[in-house]
Amino acid sequence: MNESFVPDVTVVVGAYEAMPYLVRCLESVESQTLGADRIELVAVDDGSTDGTGEYLEEFAARSKVRTTVIRQANSGGPSGPRNLGLSLARGRYVFFLDADDFFGDEALERMVAMADRAGTDVVLGRMAGRGRGVPRSMFEKTLEHADVHTSRVIYALSAQKLFRRELLCRLGLRFDESLLTGEDALFTMEAYLSGNGVSVVADYDCYYLVGREDGKHATRRGSYPPRFEALTALARLIARLEPPGRGRDLLMLRPFTVGLLQQFGPALLRAPESEQHDRLRLAAEMTGPYWNRGVARRIKVGERLVLECVARGRLDLLKDVLEFTAAKKAPEVVRRGSRIYLAYPHFGDRRSGLARSVYEVTVPDWSGSRRVLPPTVHSLPRRVFGRIRRSAVRARRAGILRRGKAKGET
Repeated sequence: MNESFVPDVTVVVGAYEAMPYLVRCLESVESQTLGADRIELVAVDDGSTDGTGEYLEEFAARSKVRTTVIRQANSGGPSGPRNLGLSLARGRYVFFLDADDFFGDEALERMVAMADRAGTDVVLGRMAGRGRGVPRSMFEKTLEHADVHTSRVIYALSAQKLFRRELLCRLGLRFDESLLTGEDALFTMEAYLSGNGVSVVADYDCYYLVGREDGKHATRRGSYPPRFEALTALARLIARLEPPGRGRDLLMLRPFTVGLLQQFGPALLRAPESEQHDRLRLAAEMTGPYWNRGVARRIKVGERLVLECVARGRLDLLKDVLEFTAAKKAPEVVRRGSRIYLAYPHFGDRRSGLARSVYEVTVPDWSGSRRVLPPTVHSLPRRVFGRIRRSAVRARRAGILRRGKAKGET
């Protein structure tokens, strides 16, 4: 192999029991319009027994794509093979391709062109599903520079992206092999926040996520404690890289709403009481330091109420809320002056300790099938709203005085 060869992209494939999906995966690497002379493949067989390793070696022997195959004993997860592949990568960019998924033919050409044009360090290519759902909200528009804080890219933290290798080397960024799940979210979030920007290719299906018929997806394995560990680690990473304030609050929406909230759905009611209490205990490591008003007011009322009960460790209140949700009841819409509330369980009950503000509509919300919008005036800074209110009171008083004076004159 020519040691001076510097490909545009190193495709890293970690493979475990990947047949027959691996065939389509590798075919998609060969069919890239970027060209085989601009790609290298580093594939790690992680102790497979189904012929995965043999097929990788056969592919390496015949393919025009420069291919390195490593075979090792099973490491227990995707992080080890990805890290090994990354350590051998020589490309300007690195893409982590799962062995049961595949590329669209123009994927790498389009993503490399985007990164070169925009100068960004991470590129998201639009995903499509084959037998499974895929994230869509972050792919509404092609963007050379997506705002990490206000766009939807923080809701796409899987590893299947184009990363500039110089960034990964400079940060010494690796997948955390101690985590059983969620390791890719930490890797990707750090690249988002420490790199030179994020781009989105939304006008082409770059990556196909495949639903395996045998159900052997790594994300479906494991019990709840590793998920809490991963969520807390993500929140800590955000706190380390982002100073307190609006930006951090926006980023914290990711681990709270797509993560912690899923650990406290109606299914919790069927879990043993010991597990219910244990989940609250594990959640405290995350809610204690990072749950605050800035995060809470950016979440819908029903979800906010669940997380508030979790943060307070109030299993009794949480169960009432989950039973209400499981029964598919619609909360009453309550107006108090200029504010709008959704009357979920314990609204107005002072004994619960839940402030009325927990029930206030601060973002677009729902009461059953009815859309509930926050008052427009609430989008104004509090001091501006206060001046408007005081001016209105003064104007009303002046009007009363003028009317009284007019009556006296007649």
